Parts: sequence; structure tokens; C-alpha cells
Amino acid sequence: MKDIVIIEDDAALNHGIALALRRDDFRFHQCFKLGDFKASEKADLIILDVNLPDGNGFDFLKKLRKMSATPVIMLTANDLETDEVMGFELGADDYVTKPFSLMVLRARIEKLLRKTGEPKKDAYEDGTYSFDFERMVFLAGAEAVELSKTEQRLLRLLVRNQDQTLTRDFLVDRIWTDGAEYVDENALSVTVARLRKKLNANDRIQTVYGIGYSWRAKG
Repeated sequence: MKDIVIIEDDAALNHGIALALRRDDFRFHQCFKLGDFKASEKADLIILDVNLPDGNGFDFLKKLRKMSATPVIMLTANDLETDEVMGFELGADDYVTKPFSLMVLRARIEKLLRKTGEPKKDAYEDGTYSFDFERMVFLAGAEAVELSKTEQRLLRLLVRNQDQTLTRDFLVDRIWTDGAEYVDENALSVTVARLRKKLNANDRIQTVYGIGYSWRAKG
């Protein structure tokens, strides 16, 4: 059963979506303002209007992306290209301009749900940590963590090579790819220390003395 949340203040459209797209394996949760949405509520996909009586859909999406990678389809009456670009930049998965065909919306919903059911190519999850590098959403337990670009590069290399020791020279060469001729030898140590602290991962990011670092699988 897939749980689909509709956040749309137009009652006729909200009910129309839920009725027209009803399926045995779809369960719709209808919200008519942002305040109706419960962050703890299970959602496999969110259909989100931009203009709502108690807030802006873009602002909601920005906050959502700090804690969740749940697929989002934006609905808007604005057909401005800048609005569409903003939606994608904030992490929307699709963008539909009103008026729209409910059959097209169904197709887009099904496409997104199929996509999210596939293994993620640029992500890591082990029950304690969940890292989505494409969306730049990093969770330690249920807590969202903000990582710098450098910390993201380091983390990606470590988890992609889980249980393997990566040398300091290799990491420096792969992380600092901006063509700098000189990188302070302490830069890597500082980045590792910050990443450990942010993720509370002292037991996972291990130092192999004299060689480099390793991300250890959950014991």
C-alpha cells in the first residue's frame, strides 16, 4: 500500500484527485493547508500545491528536504519558468501546471513510485544512517545533518568503499579536485574529525594509522 499525501486548498481539486486516482494499492491522506500535514505521518509521495492559505509550498519543500527525501510533485497555477526552476532546485521531483489531466498526474505518480522502489544509485542506508547524495539529504538516526561539499565528497568515498582502507593520498587527490597545487596536510584530518562529530560516527569512521581511513559496516 502506497500512502500519498495531497496538500491542496482547493477542496474540489483535492477530492477530485483522491477520487479519480483511487486504487487498491493507493491510500490518500488529504490536507487542505500546510498545518494539516503531520511530519510523523507515513508518506510515500506528496502532491504539494504552491499557494496555500497558511504558507508557501516552496518554503514547505525547503524544510521537508532537510529531513526527508520523500518524492514531491508540485502543483501550481503559475506557468512561469522561474517558478518551475525554483521547485526543482529546492528538490521537487516533478512539476505540474494547472489545469492538468488527472490521467497525466496518475502516470507521473506511478513513474515516481516505481523510481523510488528501485535501489538508489547514489545513496547509502544501513538502519542507523541514511545518505542520499543526489538530494543532499543526510540522516543520522532521525536527525538531519548539514554537511559541507568537502564533507559530502569524503563521506561518499568512504561509504562507496565500505570496509576498505582508503589512503590519505587517495582521499586528498579525490576530494580536493579544484586544481589547487597545495593542500594543507591537516585539511583531511580536520574534515574527518568534523564528519565524525556531525554524524556521531566515531565507531564507523576508523583511522588506520599510517595509512588512511575506513567506513566500517554496522556490527
